Amino acid sequence: MVLVTGATGFLGSELIRQLNESGGHIRALKRSGSAIPEVLKELDIEWVNGDLLDYFSLEAAFDGITHVYHCAAQVSFDPAYKKHVLKTNQVGTYHIVNLCLDNNVEKLVHVSSVAALGEARHGGEVTEQTHWEFNGKQHGYSISKYESEMEVWRAIAEGLNAVIVNPSVIIGANAGKAGSGQIFDMVQRGLRFYTRGSLGVVDVEDVAKAMILLMDSELSAERYILNAENLACRQLFKQTSECFGIKAPNLEAKPWLMEIGWRAAGLLSLFTGKNYALTKDSARSSLRLHQYSSSKFLSAFPKFQYKPISNTIQEICRKLKR
Repeated sequence: MVLVTGATGFLGSELIRQLNESGGHIRALKRSGSAIPEVLKELDIEWVNGDLLDYFSLEAAFDGITHVYHCAAQVSFDPAYKKHVLKTNQVGTYHIVNLCLDNNVEKLVHVSSVAALGEARHGGEVTEQTHWEFNGKQHGYSISKYESEMEVWRAIAEGLNAVIVNPSVIIGANAGKAGSGQIFDMVQRGLRFYTRGSLGVVDVEDVAKAMILLMDSELSAERYILNAENLACRQLFKQTSECFGIKAPNLEAKPWLMEIGWRAAGLLSLFTGKNYALTKDSARSSLRLHQYSSSKFLSAFPKFQYKPISNTIQEICRKLKR
C-alpha cells in the first residue's frame, strides 16, 4: 500500500492522479482543515487526517504501508513565516523517516528542492554534487529543505531505502494563482518589469512521473535534480505574454529598484494585512542566475523526455484565461 503526504497540494494531487491510473491502494494524508482537490474527489482513495508536527497523529496512517511519497512541505519566502517553515519541514520529515524505519517501509521517495543545493561556481550548472554551504544569505525555505534532506540521509544510514528528488520551479495549469502560478498571474495582470535572473523550470506531470519511476527502480541512496529547462526570467515572461496576447515586460528592474520594492511591499502589508509575493528573499533570488543540470536523472532513465516548457506555458495561459 502506498502513502502520499501533502496529497492535497499541487504536486501531491498530480502524483495521486498518476498513481491511480496504475491501480493499487492509495492512502492520502492531509491536514484536517484541508479541502480535497476537485480532480481527486471522484477517485478511489483512502483519505486520512494527520499533522506532520504531531507524530502520534501520523502513526495510524502508516498501518500496512509499504511505500511512501513524502511531498508535504511548507513553502514560503516570507520572513514572517521562517520559523514555521523551518519547523514544519525539518521536524515533519524527521517524523516521516522515523515512521518509515519503525514500520519497515520498503522505500521512500522524498521531495526536496534545488533550494537545498549549493551554488555553482564560475557560472556553471548546479549538479547533485554541488553541496549546500551555509553563508548567512540563504532564505528560510532553503535552510528547511537542506535540514529535511539531512533527516533522510540520516535515515538512509540507519537502513532506510530512499531516494531524493530536487525539482526546480514546478509549474502547471492546476497551480492556479498560488505558488508558481503567481508568476503567470502577475504577467497576465500587466507586469512591466523583468530582472536579469534565470531559473530552472519543470512541469508538475514530469516530476510525478519521475518520482514513480524512481520508486519502481532499484535505485537507492541517491538524489536527482528534476529540471526541464533553464530560462531567463525575461524569456519566461515573454513567452507567457505572447500566450496571453499582451505586451511583454520591457523595463529592467535593477537591483536597487528591487531593494526598494520589497521594502515597500513590507510596509504596505502593515497597512493592508496582506502578504505580498515580493519579499527580500524572492527579490534577491530573482536577480540571480540559476542553471541546473538534469543529466544524472536522464542517464538513469534515457527514455525519459521532459515536456517542453512552452507547451506547459500555453496550458497555464489557457486555464487562466478561463
